[in-house]
Amino acid sequence: MLVYKYIITHFLKYFFIILLALMLFSVGFEYSSMIGEITLPANLLLIFLVYKAFFAVDMLLPISLVFAMISTKIFLIRTNALVSFYSLGYSKADILKPFIYISLSIIFIFIAFHASASFARSNEFANNIKSNAEYLSPSKNLFFSYKDKFIYFAKMLPLQQRAEGVRVFKAKNGSLEEVVVAKMARYEDGYWHIKKADILKKPQDISFDSKGITILSHQDLKLLYGFRPKMLDRVYEGKVNFTIEDAFEALFVLKDENINIDSIKGALYKIFIYPFFAPLLVVIIFFFVPISSRNINISLFSFGAILSTLLLWGIIFMLTEFVRNRVVSSEVGIVLPIIILFLVAWRQWRKYRLTT
Repeated sequence: MLVYKYIITHFLKYFFIILLALMLFSVGFEYSSMIGEITLPANLLLIFLVYKAFFAVDMLLPISLVFAMISTKIFLIRTNALVSFYSLGYSKADILKPFIYISLSIIFIFIAFHASASFARSNEFANNIKSNAEYLSPSKNLFFSYKDKFIYFAKMLPLQQRAEGVRVFKAKNGSLEEVVVAKMARYEDGYWHIKKADILKKPQDISFDSKGITILSHQDLKLLYGFRPKMLDRVYEGKVNFTIEDAFEALFVLKDENINIDSIKGALYKIFIYPFFAPLLVVIIFFFVPISSRNINISLFSFGAILSTLLLWGIIFMLTEFVRNRVVSSEVGIVLPIIILFLVAWRQWRKYRLTT
């Protein structure tokens, strides 16, 4: 319908303008804060800014939807289009539908983006470039030194406390003595447990008459007591973001092993539940917007609506940070506020239906 098309066109226009403006402000502020402190090559700087843009979108997209709805409604009021729609027989529910459908569609696309590590972990990648001037995944190709050993992990799965492609190099007096090679190791009770490993030992006498390198197979090895990479602590503290696949894989692996999975639940709630505060706020604020500028000062109302949105978003965002730092449970910090918003939105809808 032409009316729906008209509303959707302006809603999407304001949404992209607001999201782009907020994203550029966030990225520009980040870039200005590091000028003079860190010098990066042009290619790494570009990658850094792209990842920061992804992170800004991850943080600001939901609230941009609410701002876009407010802007669209104000535009419809100022141009008297809203009054015209009502005079043609359209109800508030009819005008609300395009906002709801588009908001939900964008939120579902937004959630799907978290299947990509480049989007879900963009802030980690950007900080890794900023700190180390290297374009590396913080969970791949890791190399550590620990006591007299050097450890290489081809890939670390922090949620499962597991590493793949393990190499442990033991050196003595600056000379390599042996290498432990394993497909997988798991951290538990202070040790890294390896079910099956090959140990390559260098001969003491390096000559043409020596036996050469010996390879021994071992089962159920326990190595590296006390070696716990910082990444595992960061996961436990909830300071790392994860893709949808990572979170579900860890949940299925650990749910029956008597291991605390609060950080995993928090990550899933933040991906699948937290973004829906935006469509719910769209519904709540929609019914407070006046029909005509004759009923209320539009500028004052716009200021109040934007300020209220920022305050609510700030509270919800603060609660998600509390969840990350284990101050409150994920159910209280993420699920409960969304349920409250849903009940308020449902009450507004029921109130409207009873008066029509």
